[in-house]
Amino acid sequence: MLHYNPNMQYGDFSSIYDFLMRSVDYDAWARYIVDLMPNKCGVLLECACGTGEITRRLHRYFESIIATDISDDMLCIAAEKCRNAGITQKEIRFANMDMRNIKLHKPVDCVVCCCDGVNYLTCKAYAESFFASAYAALKQGGALLFDISSRYKLESILGCSTFAENEDEASYIWQNNYDERSKLLEMSLTFFKRVGDMYRRFDETHIQRAHSVREISAWLNNAGFECSAYNFLSRTPPRENSERIQFVAIKK
Repeated sequence: MLHYNPNMQYGDFSSIYDFLMRSVDYDAWARYIVDLMPNKCGVLLECACGTGEITRRLHRYFESIIATDISDDMLCIAAEKCRNAGITQKEIRFANMDMRNIKLHKPVDCVVCCCDGVNYLTCKAYAESFFASAYAALKQGGALLFDISSRYKLESILGCSTFAENEDEASYIWQNNYDERSKLLEMSLTFFKRVGDMYRRFDETHIQRAHSVREISAWLNNAGFECSAYNFLSRTPPRENSERIQFVAIKK
């Protein structure tokens, strides 16, 4: 799943993101997140909100949401969806923000980052900046919830593989190159998006890091959090072959 990169601004990619994610059960995802939250009210900050699918489903549980992303194109799509759903700017406010440097007027009750946002933090310094920034943004006892694609998934499933899909609306070729030393997965993507009777081609490169549970847990503890890790969509510990891992971190 492709979402956040501190070095990219997601222009063309934002227009095809929902097509790529069309099989995701966002309702189940949102319910799972809410069930893990210690407090289901107040103000929520969402980092790397993308096109707003999770955002729209979480808004009913909170007084308000501040939804942020580094891409203006993603934010425009998310805001339009909310307007079409009758959600007001008082309920959900959108802001361009780098998750490594969260800036708020006052602390919030919960911070959420879904769908690989932390994988796009490609080094220890980036991840530590996010965790420290999220810690400062939270009220005492507040929670940071995020998920990652596991090291197993990036190494063994995506790895040095090539994927392709051909549909009427769009097609893509996805070529991966995984570096064992740096734990970085470089994904080279070529898209063909239908425009009338023609197809427009665009290319993007995305880089994710295969963080380990041990690394993430240590960085969270160093930031001041007490954290737990779960096999995604469960409350059981991650397995060796877990593909997605959910973290819940509480501000001490």
